[in-house]
Formats: sequence, structure tokens, C-alpha cells
Amino acid sequence: MPKRVKVSELIQQFNLEIIAGEDGLKRGITVDDLYRPGLEMAGYFHYHPTERVQILGKTELAFMETLDSTERTERLERLCHEETPCIIITRGIEAPQELLEQAEAKKIPLLRSQAATTFLISRITGFLERKLAPTATIHGVLVDIYGIGMLITGSSGIGKSETALELVKRGHRLVADDAVEIKQTSDGQLHGSAPELIRHLLEIRGLGIINVMTLFGAGAVRTQKRISVVIKLENWQQEKQYDRLGLDEDTTRIIDTDVPLVTVPVRPGRNLAVIIEVAAMNFRLKRMGYNAALQFTNKLTETIADDMDDYE
Repeated sequence: MPKRVKVSELIQQFNLEIIAGEDGLKRGITVDDLYRPGLEMAGYFHYHPTERVQILGKTELAFMETLDSTERTERLERLCHEETPCIIITRGIEAPQELLEQAEAKKIPLLRSQAATTFLISRITGFLERKLAPTATIHGVLVDIYGIGMLITGSSGIGKSETALELVKRGHRLVADDAVEIKQTSDGQLHGSAPELIRHLLEIRGLGIINVMTLFGAGAVRTQKRISVVIKLENWQQEKQYDRLGLDEDTTRIIDTDVPLVTVPVRPGRNLAVIIEVAAMNFRLKRMGYNAALQFTNKLTETIADDMDDYE
């Protein structure tokens, strides 16, 4: 079932005035795009996106005043479509009587704001994007390392929280432990945060639950972070072939976004915190255009080619 935001939530969030259609406040908004029906006011309804919140600003309402009563009634009747969640008038402008009648008859909330049109559209769009963004909850730990959001995953008891504690001690910031709530923005970015109940908390087996902000200060935590890399911890498997050069670039899919994946085998003697720190720094270097593994491979190829030339 798609996510939806009730019109009543929008009214509460932006202090909108209800001027007609109060019976439709339970209508749901399912898309984060808004629409200014300029062409529709001119009579062209062929591509009218009825599922969007309709915004009427100074331009649309001024044009409406140029129409005769019959045209105005016909176009406003078509504008008040049964799928339309609500209609918002900006700048505190008075609503035409025909619009009031149609909204009331079809139980479509007709709202008014004192804000400027562009400003209101920007704010409502941001609000709806956050509310309607696809979400998922993943078992893992999210840490901000050198500005890179690293999502540490792995089976229960493998050492994710202990590694996060060591990273916090080394000056990095905890975002979430155990359960990471992830939202996908419209441009495909993933942002992770902690559920309110366990925010700033770490569970360390044998020690219990600790409050990272209380122990290490406000600089040791942050509320949310964009996820850039997934670190998968797994028990060392002797028969498995692990990438030793770093040429393989694996990805994992979270919601609808592919994220770089680094698999780190765990066994006694490996300092996971340092490895993950270096993974974050290496990811930053790759974004800046430097790939150590690729440079090494190119040098190796050149060296072999030179040796073959000398042999010939």
C-alpha cells in the first residue's frame, strides 16, 4: 500500500485556513509533486495530473477573473476532480464563488495560505518528500567516519556494536545501532537515522546498554547521515577467495538504490575499526579520482611489458 499524508496533516503543518470542503480533510496525498493548473484555466485538461495538490496563485486567479461566468464554472468544475486531494490558494487571495461551490459540493478541501506561491510550494514539496519517501529498517550500525556514512552489517554477535564503540573512541560519530531506519529521497540518496527509542544508545554484550552522548559528548553522535558505503562483516572462511587488490567493486541494493559494498572477513587479530576507517578514506580518494588498486595494476602491467621487451 503506498504511503499517504492526510490533508489534515498538511493543514496543521503549514497553518492553512479551511475555506470550503471541510468534509474531505481525511483525503490522502500520495505524491510529493505539486501542480499549478495554468493551462487548465485556459481550458486544456488533456494532461491534468489530478492526483497532485493543486496550487492557485496570483496568476491563475487573475486569469480566472477574465473568464465569463459560464467558462469559469465549467473549468473550476473540471479542476475539482474527485482524485484531487486538495486545492490551496496562496497570498491570502479571495476564492471565486464558483470554486467555493464546487469544492463544497465535491468535498474537496479548499485551503488558503498567506505565504507567497513559490515559497509555499518549496516548503510543502520538502515536507511531502520526507513524509512519502520509501523507507526500510536494516539490522546494522551506522557511523559517520570522516564525513562518509558507513553502514556496518553482519550476523548477530559478529562485533558490529563493539567496532562502532571503538570508532567513536577514535573520534567518529554514531548515528544508529542495532536498527537503522533508512529513507530514500527522490534523487536516490539513502539517509539513515535511529529510532527515537534507541537514539544515541549502543548495546555491548557483557556490558549492557550505554549512552554514547552521555559518555563521549554531543560531538560523538549525529541524528542522521547519508549512507555512502555498506561494510559487511562475516566470519573468515578459509575456502573463500577474498579480493586482495580491491579491483572488484561490489554493490548491494537498499530499497531502489545500489550502494558500494565492502566485505570484511572477521577473525582474531584483525583491527576492524582501523580497516573500516581506511575503507572510508579509500572511498573518499576514489571519489576524488584516485584508485590505488587500479594504479598498482597499471604499473604492474607496464613493468611486465618492459620485462618482456628486454627479454626479446
